[in-house]
Amino acid sequence: MADELKVSLTFDVDTIALWMGTQDSTAFSRGEFGVVGTERILKLLKQYEISGTFFVPGITATTYPQLVESIANHGHEVAHHGNHHESPARMDRSQELEALEAGASILEAIAGSRPVGWRSPGWYVSEHSLELLLENDFIYDSSLMGHDIEPYWCRVGDRWEKGGGIEWGAKVDLVEFPIAWHLDDFPWFEYIPPRGGNLTAASAVLETWLGDLDWALQNGGSGVLTYTMHPQVIGRGHRMLMLEKLITEVAKREVAFVTLEKAALQWRQEQSS
Repeated sequence: MADELKVSLTFDVDTIALWMGTQDSTAFSRGEFGVVGTERILKLLKQYEISGTFFVPGITATTYPQLVESIANHGHEVAHHGNHHESPARMDRSQELEALEAGASILEAIAGSRPVGWRSPGWYVSEHSLELLLENDFIYDSSLMGHDIEPYWCRVGDRWEKGGGIEWGAKVDLVEFPIAWHLDDFPWFEYIPPRGGNLTAASAVLETWLGDLDWALQNGGSGVLTYTMHPQVIGRGHRMLMLEKLITEVAKREVAFVTLEKAALQWRQEQSS
């Protein structure tokens, strides 16, 4: 990984967890479609012999245990995405720990192994989040935006204040695989009444996603380019065609696919050599 770029296809399997706050059956059914989308994704990845990373909330696993078992049985990584897709922004330390432990135990029981990676629901990281990951034997996070392709060590203890100064914390034994909103399918594709949203052409999204890949290759980039997708979003027909096109275009560029767990283990080994 030190001298080559890799791509990770990651999927946030939110399903109904994203819609538990509504009593609107139409909105809730969008989460149900996440099951359909996941099954389509598993079929596509099997066709191209690619392993992905699936971030799963605990409630998704308890509601659809056979789906999560299928993800694991297909050889994909099952990682942590909250218990009820709750944001750390609305929890104190003890509540956040409870959600972390509950989700991890559920995934271990259903998927067969304890998750080693975490992605914050909504990508909000509290002052406690990274410390709790360290205390619970996680090896990586994928919620921050401090780079676009290069993994880096997370920091604990950063402090800042508007109008004041910045105090940098200490680097810790937790690998960060950075993400970005423009490499996430949800902002491009989802329409949520009454706020609205975007229904962008899949071709425009593909152009953007491949553009970041090509820039990295042209500029000698190394590390991991992480794409974030949601089965209830990318799983729609024309977007599945886009995902397949993304896969074939990455392959044409002779870039390998990797799970974040595998990438974390490789990167950590490189840092110690």
